[in-house]
Amino acid sequence: MPQNKLRRRSVRTLCLSVALILVGCATHKTEEKPAPRPMDVKSKIVAMMPTKVTDKQGWATDIYAAFAAQEIAPTTQNLCAVVAVTEQESTFQAEAPVAGLSKIAWAEIDRRADQLHIPQFLVHTALKINSPNGKSYSQRLDTVRTEKQLSAIFDDFIDMVPMGQKLFGNLNPVHTGGPMQVSIAFAEAHAKNYPYPVETSIRHEVFSRRGGMYFGIAHLLGYPANYPQPIYRFADFNAGWYASRNAAFQNAVSQASGIPLALDGDLINYGSKTAGKTELAVRVLGKRLDMSYSSIRRALEQGDRLDFEKTSLFKNVFALAEKATGKALPRQILPGITLESPKITRKLTTAWFAKRVDERFQRCISKASAG
Repeated sequence: MPQNKLRRRSVRTLCLSVALILVGCATHKTEEKPAPRPMDVKSKIVAMMPTKVTDKQGWATDIYAAFAAQEIAPTTQNLCAVVAVTEQESTFQAEAPVAGLSKIAWAEIDRRADQLHIPQFLVHTALKINSPNGKSYSQRLDTVRTEKQLSAIFDDFIDMVPMGQKLFGNLNPVHTGGPMQVSIAFAEAHAKNYPYPVETSIRHEVFSRRGGMYFGIAHLLGYPANYPQPIYRFADFNAGWYASRNAAFQNAVSQASGIPLALDGDLINYGSKTAGKTELAVRVLGKRLDMSYSSIRRALEQGDRLDFEKTSLFKNVFALAEKATGKALPRQILPGITLESPKITRKLTTAWFAKRVDERFQRCISKASAG
């Protein structure tokens, strides 16, 4: 056989071999891992929980169901994030008792009465009426131990007693609940795809284990964020979606304008046309940004979405601030918010909360890695 023909055949053989290898590599790269089996995910969740948790299988079932219903990947990081927040908020108690809750409830009733100029003795007299369970509202308030019980008392009082309507209207003063202490208003706004039958109300579902975990997981993981570490998501869980990103934006506004701002993540006064401190500070940069007040407002209104980071306002404010400081600025900062609640008896902040949860998260990750 002529030498040149042999070389051509050798080259074709070599090319075919290389092609087969490349096809094999491409097939290997695009091969998708099979979805984890529900039983394996639940076993993983059980192993992550603190040793003293009771009914671990029940907790694992509700957590897995929430992940599946919301199509959130049950990765080790995501599962540990949920375990860490739940442990911090309730130590895995569906109805965690609150110290001094009776005193807190009476104080809230008296505060509302004072605001409406209703004598306290009239309110206290009305509360001596028997409630639907046979006990007076006063008796139930004196022995209340959990937020679920307190919410039910206020619901009954509002529905059954004229004084209740006058004091509270339809606004039950219990705003958070469940094992992850999720906002009831958040739950009501995100209940469209709730996978369980609602027997009475979404408020009541929040106080159940299944509902509390579903909405708590939605609040923690149900939105996209470009955070380099989970600690910023933990801060958002306490302060609101994108609070950490928005606090970093406020810091950039302050650096560019020279106006001190509270780094609380609140970019506008929602529900009001009046400009807040952050919006007013951004207006100072209006000419340098080549933006009108109305265009600034429209951009700031996107502060509760990921796309805010794509706006010219976000990009150009950081450009001005980094030019002024001569250094790169962070795109996320733990918000500087002091936590305020009758349940809190010492000075705590969002940063404290995020760091405490992150400590639990890191322990969970280490435990999962060791297992």
